[in-house]
Amino acid sequence: MSLLLLLATMVAADEWPQWRGPNRDGVVPAAAAPASWPRDLKLKWKVPAGSGYASPVVSQGAAFVFARNGDNESVTRVDLASGKAQWSMSYAAPFQKNSYANDMSKGPFATPLVRDGRVFTFGVTAILSAWDAATGKLIWRKDHSKTVDTSKLFTGSAASPVYEAGSVIVTTGDDRGSVMRAFDPASGREKWALPLQAGPGYASPVVVDGTLVTMTSQSLIAVASATGKLLWTLPWKDEWLENIVTPVRAGDLLVFSGVRRGTVAYRLNGGVAPVQAWTNADAAFYMSTPVYDGKYLYGLGSKRKGQYLCLDAQTGKTVWSTTGREATQAAVLQAGGYIVWMTNEGDLVVSRKNPKMFEQVARYTVADSGVWTQPVLLGRTVLVKSDNALSLWSLD
Repeated sequence: MSLLLLLATMVAADEWPQWRGPNRDGVVPAAAAPASWPRDLKLKWKVPAGSGYASPVVSQGAAFVFARNGDNESVTRVDLASGKAQWSMSYAAPFQKNSYANDMSKGPFATPLVRDGRVFTFGVTAILSAWDAATGKLIWRKDHSKTVDTSKLFTGSAASPVYEAGSVIVTTGDDRGSVMRAFDPASGREKWALPLQAGPGYASPVVVDGTLVTMTSQSLIAVASATGKLLWTLPWKDEWLENIVTPVRAGDLLVFSGVRRGTVAYRLNGGVAPVQAWTNADAAFYMSTPVYDGKYLYGLGSKRKGQYLCLDAQTGKTVWSTTGREATQAAVLQAGGYIVWMTNEGDLVVSRKNPKMFEQVARYTVADSGVWTQPVLLGRTVLVKSDNALSLWSLD
């Protein structure tokens, strides 16, 4: 029994199958969290990769990269040991951006999902594809691009697909309105569709006690995973409709944030609309979703040109913050006794998980172009997707 448990733990440690990791919470499994960090990282391999903000995912010894090359979106399977591409598939996905967002990437933005031998990708123009993870064969596709006016979106479809109640779930639409849709992962049959008056948010959905929780462009909503029934809505409208931060479960609280709205926590209320517990107007997160360690929240606040923050999750009070100018964006992971920050400038910063102060223990440069993705931490290696390359770094 103990051997079987050890093997299961080892397999879990090598899996990073979706947005923000195995549980969509930015927490590295204990078996994959380094006990210490070296002075320098060693580059094992680096290969060209397309552009975009979709994070890589890992399953069965392979990384899956979803990226843009010209007017095409592509998905590529890369062998983790060698960095060699094992297959690569692409399709046409031309994208004309909203003129106010020309400085940003043309996507894709949604991180793939690996489940039961399939890779699910959701493109910037709302094309949902199911690929055979071993061969790259297209199993099915649902193309919603003709229903989406991309000029009515700042950055295109961005919420990463989620698997729950036997379905792969995405949200299609634009600022005129959206539809949350559930599909059978084997056949692509649509199981339910929930029309919403608001457009899709950029935040990815999470599962809270079997219920889907996500952001629209104007609210936080909860949806029954099996039926698509809308359970409750909390208004949360940003003047630029930039609801980007993934909601965070913090014990019996649900925490979410907006760059111009600050951070708010609502106490879960048995399936009905939660009740506000606290608000902190001085702590605002833009594109950086914080992590929860059981008592505290750690994240990159958007004020002072980016400052590392620690909040008391039960009260919302800022425990400490750095002076600022840390980064425009940082993807945050909790890894054992450490917090790992992947900045958009290409620096991997490691600090001790310390509620008293920011305590940096290591800093590495791991990319020479912008990084707008989550790193993947697998034991003694770190996988990084920049705007032009995929690289694997060793701690040994």
